[in-house]
Amino acid sequence: MNARVFDDRPCFLGEGPLWHPEREQLFWFDIIGRTLLTRKGGDTGAWTFDDMVSAAGWIDRDHLLVAGETALLKLNVETREREIVAGLDIGEGLRTNDGRADPWGGFWISSMGKKAETDAGAIYRFYRGAVTKLFSSVTIPNAICFSPDRAFGHFADTDRGLVKRVRLDAETGVPVGEPEIYLDLAAEGLSPDGAVIDAKGNMWLAEWGAGRVAVHDPSGAFIEAISIGAPHTSCPAFGGADFSTLYCTTAREGLDAEALAEHPESGNVFFAENVGRGQPEPAVII
Repeated sequence: MNARVFDDRPCFLGEGPLWHPEREQLFWFDIIGRTLLTRKGGDTGAWTFDDMVSAAGWIDRDHLLVAGETALLKLNVETREREIVAGLDIGEGLRTNDGRADPWGGFWISSMGKKAETDAGAIYRFYRGAVTKLFSSVTIPNAICFSPDRAFGHFADTDRGLVKRVRLDAETGVPVGEPEIYLDLAAEGLSPDGAVIDAKGNMWLAEWGAGRVAVHDPSGAFIEAISIGAPHTSCPAFGGADFSTLYCTTAREGLDAEALAEHPESGNVFFAENVGRGQPEPAVII
């Protein structure tokens, strides 16, 4: 099954799609462009920031939690007002990357080097006002997502071709024990990027450079793939009234003039209808 273009504003590095379940509206980022974008029907919008922004969760109908280089911000999408919720001390020369709200009202956010320096990245959790480092020594952290039964949190290191999962405490969502390998795609030459888990527990994984979103069951077995008209697929999200529409951001980063001529829709957001059934993102509690 092939996806179609949902929004044709080209992002250099599209990332972090979020379907707001109360507004029934899609938000996403152009990280390098320091911009948050949105579309609802024919209406579009954009917010620019002083530093790179990459991921968001929803707080209530009018407010998003937005992750930037030095802070988590509360953004009013109606008035455009913003305020700092918590500082982020991720280090010089780093930026945030992938992120997602967890089922306990927390928010996981990753960091990485702006030049993808080896092992420079980490994964953090914001929970009830405090930011805690969960994992370190990750080069390009991605695929932060959570199983519907709350048993596991997942994350990838795109550079190593690995997706890992870690068991979570049922009451607090705190990781228990060490992460284990869920998918090892290195031998296939695949680069796991962003991911989301559907209501059945299947992982929908964007594969950077492969032009597709691959679906894996809870055991890791490959089920199918959705073709995207841009090679650098970066992150999927489910949305729509019944969460049966798959959205996926893409990027122009790393593509030369010849590649862009061959794939002119690179950087656009794509969608495919009736491909699965997702679940609404939980609200972030601040």
